[in-house]
Amino acid sequence: TQTPAAVAETPSVSAVTESVSASPVQAADAAAVSAGAPVQAAATAAVSDGASIQEAATAAVATAAGSIDGEKVYKGLCVNCHGTGLPNIPQIGNKEAWAPRIAQGKDVLYQHALKGFTGTSGMPMLPKGGNIALTDDEVKAAVDHMVSNSQ
Repeated sequence: TQTPAAVAETPSVSAVTESVSASPVQAADAAAVSAGAPVQAAATAAVSDGASIQEAATAAVATAAGSIDGEKVYKGLCVNCHGTGLPNIPQIGNKEAWAPRIAQGKDVLYQHALKGFTGTSGMPMLPKGGNIALTDDEVKAAVDHMVSNSQ
C-alpha cells in the first residue's frame, strides 16, 4: 500500500519512457525505481513477454496507480459521512441507497466525488470529500471501495 505522498509521486508513462531510450529492460528498471518496488514485478513481466519500452512503462505505472488502498482513503475521510449514519447520504453497505447511484456508472460516481454534487436530497458532496489534497486516483479508489462494499 502506498501513502498519499508516494501515490502523488507515481510517474507518468511519458516520464518513464522519455528517460529511457535503449531497451525494454532499462524501461522496466526505470519504471520500478521511479514508481516503487511493487511495480517491479509488472515491469519485469511486461519485458519478459517481449513488451516494448512504452508497454513496459505503461504496465509499471498502471500497477503503481492500482496499488492505492481505497479502504484506507475511505477510513481516513469518507467514513465521516458515508459511515456514520448521516441522513440523506448513502452509507457504505446500504445496497438500496447505492443501487441507483451504481446504476449511473462509475464515471458518474467518480465525477460526483471529484467535482462535487448536490442531489435531490439537498445534501452536498464536496469535491474530493472536502480534501483537495487527495489525488484523483485516491478518490476513485475510495469510490471503488464503497461501491464494492455496497452491491
